[in-house]
Order: sequence, then structure tokens, then C-alpha cells
Amino acid sequence: MTNMAEARIKREFKEALSGEEFRQCLIKMELVNDSWTELRGEITGPRGTPYEGGKFVLEIKVPDKYPFSPPEVRFMTRIWHPNISSVTGAIRMDILKDHWAAAMTLSTVLLSLQGMLTAAEPDDWQDFVVAYQFKKRHDLFLLTAKHWTSAYAGGSRTFPDLDLKIERLKDMGIDEHKARAVLSKENWDLERAADCLFI
Repeated sequence: MTNMAEARIKREFKEALSGEEFRQCLIKMELVNDSWTELRGEITGPRGTPYEGGKFVLEIKVPDKYPFSPPEVRFMTRIWHPNISSVTGAIRMDILKDHWAAAMTLSTVLLSLQGMLTAAEPDDWQDFVVAYQFKKRHDLFLLTAKHWTSAYAGGSRTFPDLDLKIERLKDMGIDEHKARAVLSKENWDLERAADCLFI
């Protein structure tokens, strides 16, 4: 990492500590293994969204050319969102690609990701299945996103009907995450999920 990139990140950390978002614990950043190139971020699910109550951890890799090149960011916490891969955590967001500007900061990225949880863009999807559900079966999208927030991000809601379907597949030897993922993609239809798994 260049001295300029490291100095920039150190300055951003100092500025972020005095920011309102950090004081309210809405976003967090920390070093991984005392490295200025590998960071861990965390955003809180915004109120009034299916992500409310969740804490979402992000992997942030800072390139040598930072701030002239954007950081590489992905969700480590599993999430059900059209602009985030439910499999890899990859993010589709313009400021992390073509619309990056050197004036942007890591805090800007975290706040933008938090904003994306409020305003999904299903026509610019990263995960087609989630985007399709968002557009065609929005009620099931909301239910699934809330369920994933509770299952993976520490949300406090409970979903006994969905949990029972997952347990049924687990009783058949299916891993819990795989059961949840297939049921989510099949709109929580247990028979269709079983067909996908066993045919």
C-alpha cells in the first residue's frame, strides 16, 4: 500500500470517529490484522426496512491506488437483497465501480450501502432471483428479507412457519443454510424446494 493511501485511510478513521453515524453505532469500521488494506465494516439495518434490527458485516479491501480507485466491498453477513448476491455477498452499486470519485470515503461507502438497504434497485440487480421476487412477489420478498435478517444478522423477529419448513428439510439431511436458500428461492413452497433438492 502506498504511503498516500495509508495516510488517507488514517485520516478517514480519525474523521469517522467524530461523525454522528459512528457515535450512534449506525456504521463501524475496524482494521483486520492491523492492516490498512483489509478492513471490516458494519452497518445497522435501517428502521422501517426488512433489515431493521440487523447488524451487517462487510469485508473491505483497499487497493494501492486508493482513493483514486474504489475499495472492494462485499457483505460477509448473508442478506436477501436484489443488489447483493445471496451466495457471495457481491454488491452491485455504481459508486463501487464507474461512479467512484476520489473525494468519497469509506464512511461514504458504508452510508451508501445503508441507504441501498432502504432503496433497492431491482432493475439493476446483482441477484436475479431476489430481484424477480422483489418485483413480482413483494410480500414474499419482505418476509424473506426479514427472515434472513433474523437468521444471519441478529434481528429479533421470529418466523415459526418458515422455521418449521427449514426444520422439515433439515430432518431430511439438508444443511440449514441450503434449506433456507432453496425455500427462499422457491417462495417458501416446501414441495417445490424439495423437488429442487431431490430431483
